Amino acid sequence: MMKRSEIRENVFRLVFCGDFYSMEEIPEQVDRYFEETVLPDEESGFVTFSEEDQAAIRQRFEQVAERIPELDAKINEVARGWKTTRMGKAELAIIRLAAYEMLFDDEIPVGVAINEAVELAKKYGGDDASSFVNGILARLT
Repeated sequence: MMKRSEIRENVFRLVFCGDFYSMEEIPEQVDRYFEETVLPDEESGFVTFSEEDQAAIRQRFEQVAERIPELDAKINEVARGWKTTRMGKAELAIIRLAAYEMLFDDEIPVGVAINEAVELAKKYGGDDASSFVNGILARLT
């Protein structure tokens, strides 16, 4: 089983990709993601997702995706001078995922959700992404 941070990163990638497809295309795109993505493995070089990992990633992605309108409304309430329509796609996907974890997942402490989001922003966002993501999420608490 993947670590929670690895599952989170894959969910982020799916949330990010979701912005580029219609709702009807999403299930096919999720299937394609699992078929085409390989994971590094120290022993064999690469592996595919286990069924257990696929199920965990797919479930979390669906939970986030179905709440995007609600999440965006909450993000827009606290994002001073910014609306979700103006945010970078990577930063928005990170913020949506973290906002979901903060507001709807009692198993993940708010501080962990924010910290993990900041780390994803450092890896996938622009130069100021981590401070931008941190600032938005800090106002959500």
